[in-house]
Parts: sequence; structure tokens; C-alpha cells
Amino acid sequence: MSIATKTGDGGTTGLMYNRRVSKCHPRVEAYGAVDELNAALGLARASAPSPARKARLEGIQKDLVIVMGELATQAEDLPRYAKDGYTVVTGGLTAKLDLIVREIESQKISFQGWATPGANLAAATLDVARTACRRAERRVCALQEASQLQNAEIIVYLNRLSDALWLMARQAEAPSPA
Repeated sequence: MSIATKTGDGGTTGLMYNRRVSKCHPRVEAYGAVDELNAALGLARASAPSPARKARLEGIQKDLVIVMGELATQAEDLPRYAKDGYTVVTGGLTAKLDLIVREIESQKISFQGWATPGANLAAATLDVARTACRRAERRVCALQEASQLQNAEIIVYLNRLSDALWLMARQAEAPSPA
């Protein structure tokens, strides 16, 4: 099967369960922004100086697949989505990020005020991912404001992820990054 299905040539795209919507639908904007975030995290992972950071970022990327899958499912299809065995975003995913935040904060990484991205490649890629995360969070909030988000934990998860990415970037700027 070719990747060029031509089904989107008319400006629509497919959601889970063969639902078609406009490519500029708020749901598509939301999961598309998370997809961009995942790609930015891929760049951060590729430039990470340590196997531990690479593994941490890959774990977050895998969790973002869960976020994208849920966002690509219309609210009325979520019961079927869960019944079919797909994972949804829960407080457990956010708790993993809380652990990352606590761990980095316990290292007393020093920072004051606004960060200026670009101290080194690893930190800069994490800051790009952080800003992509904030955009994704805004897109998911727009979906919520349009009454099309059933699981508000997705917003909590993305908010916490942007905090974790900010801290990881500051950690990467430290003299001996983890």
C-alpha cells in the first residue's frame, strides 16, 4: 500500500474509525501540533549527550503516541477506542513527568528569570521541543473550548511536559549535563 492514498487531496483527512474532517479542523490542529512536538523531541533525542537522556526522551515520545491517538478520535468514538484496547491519557502519564520534574529540581539546577536558548545544541533542541509543547497545549485548549475534548488530563499532561522540558534544557546547560 502506498503512503500516497490521495484521500486527502480534497482537503480532508481521516480520524480513527474512518471519520473524515477538514485538515484545518481543531482536532487535526491539536494532534498535528503534538506530532510536531514528537518530531522536535526526536531531534532533541538525536542530539542528547547521554543514553539516559535519550531513553527518557524516547519514553516521552512513546507517551505522545498515546496522546495523538486519543486526540485523533472523535469524542463519540472514545468508548469504542477504549474497548478496542487503545490506551488513553491518564494521571499516570502525568505522574511520570512529575517524577522527572522533582528529580531535576532536586539537583538544584541554577537558573534565573527567562532562559536564552542556545547555550549548546542539546539545550537548544529541548527549548524548541518546549515551545512546540506549548503550541500543542494551546491547540488542545482550543479543542476543549470548542467542547470537543473529553479528557482534560491531556492539557495537564502537556502543561507538565513543557515544565519538564524547560528543566531538562536548563539541566543540559549545566557544566556536566545528565
